[in-house]
Amino acid sequence: MTTGAHAVGAPALFALCTLIWGSTWLVIKFQLGVVAPGVSVAYRFALAAALLAAWCFASGWRLAFPARTHAWLAAQGLTMFGLNYVAVYEAERHVASGLVAIVFSTIVFMTPLGARLAFGMPVAPRTLLGAVLGVAGVALLFLPELVLAREGGALSAGVAWAFAATAIAAVGNLVSMRMQRDRVPVLPGAAWGMAYGALVAAAVAVLRGDAWMFDARLPYVASLAYLAVVGSVVAFAAYLTLLERVGPGPSSFIGIATPVLAMLLSTAFESYRWTWIAVAGVALAVVGNAIALRK
Repeated sequence: MTTGAHAVGAPALFALCTLIWGSTWLVIKFQLGVVAPGVSVAYRFALAAALLAAWCFASGWRLAFPARTHAWLAAQGLTMFGLNYVAVYEAERHVASGLVAIVFSTIVFMTPLGARLAFGMPVAPRTLLGAVLGVAGVALLFLPELVLAREGGALSAGVAWAFAATAIAAVGNLVSMRMQRDRVPVLPGAAWGMAYGALVAAAVAVLRGDAWMFDARLPYVASLAYLAVVGSVVAFAAYLTLLERVGPGPSSFIGIATPVLAMLLSTAFESYRWTWIAVAGVALAVVGNAIALRK
């Protein structure tokens, strides 16, 4: 039995993840305010896990795994779905989503280098060259925000949270790669990983003494539904399949492509004004992606 994601080619999977996650940076903003970040992340991945488990059950996928596999699934939930997203939501409380996106683009270095250290996987020179060009391009795109971040205060806190999220997500990628060696099916594994991630986020909320509230207004409910169904179930099914198929280097370049799309959406919905520096940044990011992703 194959999943829908496995029937799609790698370029289409890359484009799908980019389109979805390029929009989620903006959508996450509607989750902030009334509900604490840890609580929102718990809601998001509990809903996503339930939907994905229901889909697996209806499709005949087995959700039972041995205890050893559950240890890896819990590690994936801790890193890829739990602490990672709590840190992302915290970062966006302090700084613009675009700045969080640019910091997250450094995952194109963290993941391949981590795979090299953990699994001895080679890092192609063109992957490093593409990463340098891509991150430089995204940095140009968000140059004004980076300059302001040097002044400290809330901006510095936001950047620190963003770097923490990126490092945790890179570890999550390595855990997912390790699970591939045990041939853990993507969708059932993701269902359990998201469930564990929801528990981790809930534990963070409890430890911080956050109030368990729910915002019943349309912006929060609609954004929660989008992030759970499209931003979690669909996007992570595509991403984990892509990671299994092409490896950590090319997959991580989604972290460069998504900020560019995020800025295009900002142009459409937030009246972002382009400069020649920003245009040059997009051009560099596109060239970096092209170099790293070409066969």
